[in-house]
Amino acid sequence: MQIELPVVPDTTLIRKYGVAGSRYTSYPSALNFNDGVGNAAFEETVQTSNDELIPAPLSLYVHIPFCRSLCYYCGCNKRVTRNPAVVSGYLAVLATEIARKGVLFDTDRPVEQLHFGGGTPTYLDAMQRAGVMNALARHFDLSSGPSRDFSIEVDPRTVLAQELSQLAALGFNRVSFGVQDTNPGVQRAINRTHSVADLAILVAAARRYGLKTVSFDLIYGLPEQTPDSFEETLASVVALDPDSLSVFSYAHLPHLFPAQKMLAKQDLPDADSRLTMFATAIDFLQAEGYEYIGMDHFARPGSHLAKARDTHDLHRCFQGYASGGRCDTLGLGVSAISRIGDAYFQNDKDLRGYATAIEQGKYAVARGYQLTAEDRRIATVINELMCYGSIDTDAWNRTYEGYFQAFFADELQALEALSADGLVVVDGQRISVTATGRLFLRNIARCFDRQACAQAGHYSSTV
Repeated sequence: MQIELPVVPDTTLIRKYGVAGSRYTSYPSALNFNDGVGNAAFEETVQTSNDELIPAPLSLYVHIPFCRSLCYYCGCNKRVTRNPAVVSGYLAVLATEIARKGVLFDTDRPVEQLHFGGGTPTYLDAMQRAGVMNALARHFDLSSGPSRDFSIEVDPRTVLAQELSQLAALGFNRVSFGVQDTNPGVQRAINRTHSVADLAILVAAARRYGLKTVSFDLIYGLPEQTPDSFEETLASVVALDPDSLSVFSYAHLPHLFPAQKMLAKQDLPDADSRLTMFATAIDFLQAEGYEYIGMDHFARPGSHLAKARDTHDLHRCFQGYASGGRCDTLGLGVSAISRIGDAYFQNDKDLRGYATAIEQGKYAVARGYQLTAEDRRIATVINELMCYGSIDTDAWNRTYEGYFQAFFADELQALEALSADGLVVVDGQRISVTATGRLFLRNIARCFDRQACAQAGHYSSTV
């Protein structure tokens, strides 16, 4: 499904909407989680979900926080170490958490999705990866069917081609390569160097060993990047024919992520250049046959994301865009976030605190959030806008037995300014994002956010 290409707006509009705002990987944002939702609530919520007439299938997220070197742009929860004792100790704690949480879930709830994130999941060696997967298989019903979605993030600097055969043997059928940029100057600036030739070898191996979906992650807004250099990066990665690409905007928050202090703000592209890079990505990738999925994802027709969009199964989550919105998500590992029913639960973000909690027989849940009826109504609107670029207000009325225009009277008033600027069209029965409005999707969703955190410094710029 091709979309009308956006035209980069003038500087006045960019400055007007360049405010701090959530990426809406959840609603409410994780900044709204609180420590009043903890271990007891987690156990009770899981039991309630088991008692549903048709319990939801499961999606597991496993966090591997370790890295061998520091990438200067990174805002993930990570630990740079080369100490094998630290890693083996963490894996022992993780295995205990898997066993403890596994017994809470009824055995008739298959795991349809699995994602290893980090950090660097491929920091683990073959034996360690197999150990984690074996622990999961002992305590959960891991699907072996062709429709399963088992993915792992791969740093191309950390694996050899033959290692991809083990990932396939363990049940993974999707790999996401962290490319970020292929320009040598940009790579040196962010301390993450690897060659396109080496990446091509890994992609060929992934195909050869039966990993059916290959994805690339790119970042725009990095030092040394220009619109022209980023178009060259796009050309170099499209030549490898990935099934999907994520094209993320770099979020410069050095007060939150110390590694980013290595990047001087004055060396970063300005807002005009960043928007030009993203508009270029939309133009270039659509010309190469990719479809625009949501805010920052692109996929080949027939890929898992394109199918999810076409079947209305696309949703926002902490990994970005994903299929399987019907699943309950269980997060495992330090800082991992679960969503069970209408509640979020986040594990302790501190490695020592996480380990101590598990060793004390707890679930390591440090904070969370229980959605209210109002939250659920708002979350639906934000998800529809972020995933599909529109919301059918009549359908919302039928689902929630309410009246959209009355419930969102203030929000509709806030949208008037965005409508006047050509970013959104409100016609009574539908709110639709325009082509240019897709560049400001976070601003549009923000109009509906009644839980917007006052800590603006914790959010990146929406532009």
